[in-house]
Amino acid sequence: MSKKKQPHAATPALKVLEEAGIAHTVSTFEGGTDHFGDQAAAALDVEADRIFKTLVIDLTAGKGPKRELAVCCLPVTSQLSLKKAAAAFGASKATMADQHDAAKSSGYIPGGISPIGQKNPLPTVVDETAILWETIFVSGGRRGLDVELSPDDLVSVVGGSFADLLAE
Repeated sequence: MSKKKQPHAATPALKVLEEAGIAHTVSTFEGGTDHFGDQAAAALDVEADRIFKTLVIDLTAGKGPKRELAVCCLPVTSQLSLKKAAAAFGASKATMADQHDAAKSSGYIPGGISPIGQKNPLPTVVDETAILWETIFVSGGRRGLDVELSPDDLVSVVGGSFADLLAE
């Protein structure tokens, strides 16, 4: 069962949303240790297509200072097309980022990485299917903590854009 409560600055993501004055709802639930999107959809009792996962990708497929990380947000029911992701960022290639690199860059743990309030903000693209919904859910920066907000507000607060990111 999810608990909805008034937002408070429990994570950097929530602090950013509050400071920006963006309307959002915070929901908490038992986060679990895997299949985070499935658990969120069940706990929040919403369409799984409204739950967006945050994936960190590497646009250079390198290590160290040449690494260029970026964020893709897409429905938990879908798979990321790395080719489409690379194109959305104007890169020739993309690979999934190492989990350690994603955690270190974002300041969040895998399964709880939020596109909002990252320690080192990364370029962000949200899958265009988000605009089909009045509101979507993204991680609030912890496993079992999701934020509901409008897709336009999400793109605005992260300085991102919309693009087709889904694998066929």
